[in-house]
Amino acid sequence: MSVGQTKSTLRSRNDLIFDILNYFVLSVIALIVLYPLYFVFIASISNPTTVLNGEMWIWPKGITMEGYSRILQEGSIWRGYQNTILYTSVGTVINVLFTVLAGYALSRKDLYGRNTIMVYLLITMFFSGGLIPTYLVIKKLHLINTMWALILPKAVSLFNVIIARSFFQDTIPNELLEQAKIDGCSDITFFAKIVLPLSKAIIAVLALFYAVGYWNSFFDALIYLGDESKYPLQLVLRNILVIQNELASQFVTDVESAEVQQRVASLLKYGVIVIASLPLLIVYPFIQRYFVKGVMIGSVKG
Repeated sequence: MSVGQTKSTLRSRNDLIFDILNYFVLSVIALIVLYPLYFVFIASISNPTTVLNGEMWIWPKGITMEGYSRILQEGSIWRGYQNTILYTSVGTVINVLFTVLAGYALSRKDLYGRNTIMVYLLITMFFSGGLIPTYLVIKKLHLINTMWALILPKAVSLFNVIIARSFFQDTIPNELLEQAKIDGCSDITFFAKIVLPLSKAIIAVLALFYAVGYWNSFFDALIYLGDESKYPLQLVLRNILVIQNELASQFVTDVESAEVQQRVASLLKYGVIVIASLPLLIVYPFIQRYFVKGVMIGSVKG
């Protein structure tokens, strides 16, 4: 066997060893990440006694749908879903629109005073007026108890603007803009017909960031919303589990013993986690490829 063949064989063996170790480490990480989700799901359909006693690890035991049945019979859950879908849809569209516009404008070298603008924007990342001044402003604008109180105050995230700006700087070359202007293309036409079609990855990333934020948010609704019919899903679920004992009692009106009440409460706890997480788990795989590309270009290079 020649020296070249020996080096090639050793290199192949090293590559094989590296691949095995790599797959092993990634498999362990995936198991650590996925198992809690799997455990919550099987716990939501298992006998709570087996869960509390630590008898359930891999497979559900004493399968029951009582928790889901009680949850889905509660009308506030469905209202919460409707409200959250509305807030998430409207808010994400507004956020992505403003963020893309701001990011593209700040990426343009011909924007007068863009460095000064960035300095002022960066200051807002470290200093804010706080909760009370923000509440007073929203109240003065008559936004209390409206969905706009949850959307307008956080219509733009500066962190996401920086990611979008970095993406445009690395993806849209100045030569492309100069060529378009030679052909008589205006700035608006260039942005609408050239920039946006080339920015699907960063738009998907921003949409995911904002949508997850709206979907998981409950504190703003807790502060600004007083009408329970306008509560988002997360606040409804929080009230079921933590705040409103009288609402929880609606699930257990037919229960007398404390042991069975604890059983129902355990089923509800795991069930609402599954119900709240399921939509995002369904949507994420469809935009995952854009997510990876957008983050790599937008944040790593930025």
